[in-house]
Amino acid sequence: MRVVSGKCKGKILKAVPGNTTRPTTDKVKEAMFNIIGPYFKGGVGLDLFAGSGGLGIEALSRGIDKVIFVDRDGKAIQTIKENLKISELEEQAEVYRNDANRALKAIKKREILFDVVFLDPPYKQQQLLSLLTEMDHDQIIKRDGVIVCEHSQDVVLPERVGNLHRIKREQYGIIHITIFQNEFEE
Repeated sequence: MRVVSGKCKGKILKAVPGNTTRPTTDKVKEAMFNIIGPYFKGGVGLDLFAGSGGLGIEALSRGIDKVIFVDRDGKAIQTIKENLKISELEEQAEVYRNDANRALKAIKKREILFDVVFLDPPYKQQQLLSLLTEMDHDQIIKRDGVIVCEHSQDVVLPERVGNLHRIKREQYGIIHITIFQNEFEE
């Protein structure tokens, strides 16, 4: 697992020990960023089921100013911190050990608006629709901001979730990516 492009291109990232996480492959990561970027002129990101932090680190490498990383697993949090250090991106990151729903409540209180959100929950506990609904309701996504959902092939997300409009659905083997863009008026 490595950083595919940007200022940290080629940096080798550590995986979370054990088999509780499923890192996004470099091929899928590159395809994902080609759809939503591939580069950014600043902005704020959220990596909600961060695992090793690979997606958020890729976003930072490609120009996002700051990323909030959230995972509930202690080993994942330690791995994210190590990968941020390897990539020399600690100053551009906040890392929290928390449940996704609690993290979203804390984010709403802080009134943070995101340009890009990565949702890659454990496949066995798919909760994407409820998370999309909550993020739309709480209006934490900037206008034209995107939410990238990584999921298994048996998950079919709707065309719209409130102000979130599905702009792309791609398949990479057994991995599916669905991307939503926010259309609400700020």
